[in-house]
Amino acid sequence: MRIIVSPSDNAYFNIASEEFLLDSYPDTEIFLLYINAPSIIVGKYQNTLSEINLPVVEEKGIKVVRRLTGGGAVYHDTGNLNFSFHSKNTSGEFMDFSRFTEPVLHLLVEKGVPAKLEGRNDLLVDGMIFSGNAKLVRKNKVIHHGTLLIHSEMQILADALKVNPLKFVDKAIKSVRKRVTNLAPYFADGVSTEDFRTWLIEQVQKENPDSYIQPFSDEEIEKINALANQKYSTWEWNFGFSPDYNFSKAIKIPAGFIEVHLDVSNGIIQDAKIFGDFFAQAPIEEIENLLKNKKHEIEELRLVLSKINLQLYFGAASVEELLEVFK
Repeated sequence: MRIIVSPSDNAYFNIASEEFLLDSYPDTEIFLLYINAPSIIVGKYQNTLSEINLPVVEEKGIKVVRRLTGGGAVYHDTGNLNFSFHSKNTSGEFMDFSRFTEPVLHLLVEKGVPAKLEGRNDLLVDGMIFSGNAKLVRKNKVIHHGTLLIHSEMQILADALKVNPLKFVDKAIKSVRKRVTNLAPYFADGVSTEDFRTWLIEQVQKENPDSYIQPFSDEEIEKINALANQKYSTWEWNFGFSPDYNFSKAIKIPAGFIEVHLDVSNGIIQDAKIFGDFFAQAPIEEIENLLKNKKHEIEELRLVLSKINLQLYFGAASVEELLEVFK
């Protein structure tokens, strides 16, 4: 088994590295570890915008990345360790999460932490989740990856994933918010993400005597960066890939009450309706038509609105004020 510690904290790179390894080494057992700077990783079949608190994400500069596996959205930061096993697929074991979570559980039990696997794919301590796990089978290989909350910023986690459920109507798979906890308080002297990573590598080496540490080569890094640039850092993959949805939001600004309803397909606005008690000199349908076939993405909408004399439609309203109704 090849053990790889990612040299990067860029979520685009690290999520891309999983697909690169899957496609490049179909016969190699791999254990990958990485730590991301603040980011939200959404499941493949989720509507990204309905999983994130966009104003918080923008304010904090949090990356948003869609992964290859299903399941719910999770928050990553430097207090969170991520692990990923790449193994040959054995018939009938796809829903068995115990095989790949055993090294984590064995390590924690040895350290005196009463951790256990509960439900389908969660690791818990004292009834609270510290690790969520997901799987993918492709090309006769299984990717099993999971998060490990060590000393993550829980308030930012909660704020970044707190979404108004009334804004979206869709059939995408929704994340189920559960009580989560960090592992650091269960250690008398605390523990850093890097220390826990070292312990986990040692545990995997103990349970897999044939394992060896082999970092990414320069050539591999170049190819992963190319994949990250072409796919994992793009709006089309992270937002446009989302299932169809209906979006609605209302705000109150000095110019009046404004309510927007959008029909969105593949991230592109198909239809738009605007209501409110503002005073319009020109038909609001002109704005609605300009929004059609545009991305439901703030920078593109900012560009559209900045080219319009907004006073004709909304009175004394600024572009930034109006953008809030689309978030």
